Amino acid sequence: MFYNDYTWFLLIPPLILALFAQARVRSTYRRYSQVRASSRLNAAEVARQILNTRGAQDVTIEKVAGQLSDHYDPRKKVLRLSEGVHDSNSLAALGIAAHEAGHAVQHHNRYSPLAIRNAIFPVANLGSMLAFPLFFIGLITSQKSGPTWLMDAGIILFSGAVLFSVITLPVEFNASKQAVAVLEERGYLNREELTGARRVLSAAALTYVAATTMAVVQLVRMLILRDSRD
Repeated sequence: MFYNDYTWFLLIPPLILALFAQARVRSTYRRYSQVRASSRLNAAEVARQILNTRGAQDVTIEKVAGQLSDHYDPRKKVLRLSEGVHDSNSLAALGIAAHEAGHAVQHHNRYSPLAIRNAIFPVANLGSMLAFPLFFIGLITSQKSGPTWLMDAGIILFSGAVLFSVITLPVEFNASKQAVAVLEERGYLNREELTGARRVLSAAALTYVAATTMAVVQLVRMLILRDSRD
C-alpha cells in the first residue's frame, strides 16, 4: 500500500530545516547564556519593568522547571520563565524574557494576530490530535474502494493546525521585534550586547519557521494522497 507513496520525499527538506533550527537554538543559547549583560539586571527584573512600563502590571511572573520552557499564559496572565532564565542576567536570558514579556504586551494591547491565534487554538489542538489518525484510517479504507470522507475530515482538521502555525509567525516576529526595541530603548543592553540577544531570538524564530514549513508540506502531502484516490 505505501511502497508506491513517494510523497514522503517532500518531508526531507523541512525535516532538515527543523533539525538545523533545533541545533542552532541550542548552540546559540549555550553561547550567549555565558555572556553577562552590563546592566546587571536579571531576566525577571527586566520582564517586570517591561510589563510595568507597557501597561501590563497585572501580569505575574513565575519561575518554572525545565530548559527553554519560557512562555506566556494568556488565560492566567502569567509569564513563566525557566530556571536558567529567571535569575540570570545573560544576554540570552534577557532576550528571552523580553520576548515573552512582548507576548504579554501583545495580549494587553489586543494584538489581532495573537487574538486570532488564541481563538483558533482549541480547533488547532483538536486537529493536531485527530487529523492523522482519521486520515490514516481513511487512506486504508479507500484502498478497497471505500469512502474518502475520513481523509477529507483529517485534511480539514489539519488545516486548522496549519492555520494556527502560520498565524504564529507574525506573533513571534512581532514579540522579538518589540523585545529588541525595548532592550535598546531602556538601556538594558548596549548595542554590542544587542547582537547576542538578536541572535538568540533569530534562532528561536527559525524553529517556528521550520514548524510551519513542516505543517504546510504535510498538508500538501495529504492533499496529494487524497487526490490519488479520485
